[in-house]
Amino acid sequence: MIGRLHGVVVSESADGTAVIDVHGVGYEVSVPLGTFGRTARDAAGAVTLLVVTNVREDAITLFGFANETERACFRALTAVAGIGPRIAIAVLGSLPPNELASAVARGDVKRLQAVPGVGRRLAERLALELKDKLTGGVAGAPATGASLAGYIPAPATPAAPAGPMATLVATLLNLGFKPPEAERVAAEFADRAAEPLDALVRDALKRLVR
Repeated sequence: MIGRLHGVVVSESADGTAVIDVHGVGYEVSVPLGTFGRTARDAAGAVTLLVVTNVREDAITLFGFANETERACFRALTAVAGIGPRIAIAVLGSLPPNELASAVARGDVKRLQAVPGVGRRLAERLALELKDKLTGGVAGAPATGASLAGYIPAPATPAAPAGPMATLVATLLNLGFKPPEAERVAAEFADRAAEPLDALVRDALKRLVR
């Protein structure tokens, strides 16, 4: 099984599928929205993805993640009845681990139901079955892939972006992006607050629209 890939991203598509070139071999990997924005690149521009290999009779599919938290969360999601790998990827694309943990802790079925492919019954099941798995305190690798208790930090209210970043968030919201997506990009661009807004918006769109 493939558990890790280190290579250059040679293509990305809007459905979250990317091709990673590893020493001349292109691996097709499905990733949550925003993964490459959260993944560090080395001097050669290569990224490192942690991978879950899904084997079926008719296909072998790779799912890639920026860190161990995301991968463990993916495994916890796919342990819930009715949640396949594609829906789990969609959930993590809409709700990164901390936001998912927060929604589950609040029993926010409407927030979970907003994920494409997740209906009310499935959202209710997620809130119920993940409640004891996506809570805890200090971050650290779990002993097993299914349980994240003590792994994802306890949900906290994030600080609202201020100054130019607040303007960037407002602009992205007006363009139709979801608050978590806009706020995540604003946080990633925090050290670029002195740059013109149009440059920030242009680069944010490159990161959000794949």
